[in-house]
Amino acid sequence: MSTTVGVIGAGRMGLPIIGHLARKGFETLVHDIDAGKRKAVEERGARWAIDNATLAAECDVVLVCVGYDDELRRLFPQLAAKAKRSAIHAVLSTVNPKTVQQLAASAPQDVAVVDATMCRGGRAADEGTLLCFVGGEAATVEQLRPVLGAFASDIVHTGPAGTAQVAKAANNLILWACLVADHEAMALASRYGLDIEALRKALLMSSAMNDALAKWGTQTMAWADDDLAIVAEMAAEQGVRLPLSDAAREICRTLRPRRYKLDQYGR
Repeated sequence: MSTTVGVIGAGRMGLPIIGHLARKGFETLVHDIDAGKRKAVEERGARWAIDNATLAAECDVVLVCVGYDDELRRLFPQLAAKAKRSAIHAVLSTVNPKTVQQLAASAPQDVAVVDATMCRGGRAADEGTLLCFVGGEAATVEQLRPVLGAFASDIVHTGPAGTAQVAKAANNLILWACLVADHEAMALASRYGLDIEALRKALLMSSAMNDALAKWGTQTMAWADDDLAIVAEMAAEQGVRLPLSDAAREICRTLRPRRYKLDQYGR
């Protein structure tokens, strides 16, 4: 039996995912609050749903790509009210783990709620080479795997619902901390007159190699504060002090208005 997949959210990550699903032969139904995205969605081979409830009623799997916890909490009752029996609703958004856990606990008995967070960024979404962390029952994850495999080259089961958010938070903490360290290292080296691009290439062959350095000058810090706010909330809930995370968040706030390039480190 064919699987009908719904995608809620046709933004930077959602739109390429929609294209991959349609090309891989999944009947794909999409809704976004911005009706202006309908043309782009249909050009990628998907159908447009008039609202979220209509989408939920038709789809065996629903992938949710909205922004924040409060959006999810408003959205999921709409999905639950019209969900197909034995449907899987997967949270691709980056949110607090407890949000996913609460949504899973309140879902109808015959609907599975999992989280399937995405790593590697927009280019990987375009190429279909995302890494997905997935939190949910093992049998549900296996059932979901062919859908996720349409746009992810690597799928890692992290444990029960909510654990994929923990894995994504760990990923994001390391990402932003590395990016801050890269900026500070380049600023210091620049003061000593080094060729920063030559140094960057050399560091990519050294123990300092990191993904942020490899993608230097192409990253956006648009989500740094949101990502690290989730980390801070999780740390407070668990009574854990994360001073490096706190410092990285403050520095990212300073760096965010500026798009650094290698030649911007003046002497």
